Amino acid sequence: MVTFFDPGQMTVRLDLEAADSVPDGQGGVSRTWSIAASMWARVEPVSTVIGEEGSAETGTVTHRIWVRFREDIAAGQRFRKGGRVFAVKLVRDPDETRRYLVCRCEEAAR
Repeated sequence: MVTFFDPGQMTVRLDLEAADSVPDGQGGVSRTWSIAASMWARVEPVSTVIGEEGSAETGTVTHRIWVRFREDIAAGQRFRKGGRVFAVKLVRDPDETRRYLVCRCEEAAR
């Protein structure tokens, strides 16, 4: 079944970032992020989870992010819009037609 999606709803410009790991000389790695691509997307908030760390309240917002199909998007990458960061947890082609990808992402609430 083909998923109907209006590409005119892709009104948010996001940068796709990939992690670069560099050995730190002590057996670990130092992680930096570099922009792999910029693209238009639709960002839909899905759920919110509130937690507590120490005496501070924390939260995570889950989003569904729609983008045009690309081969180079995978879990472990992230999207950025200014100071907002969306960690990519799952990537799927909703109707297997290679037109769009739906990315399940998490954003840490500040």
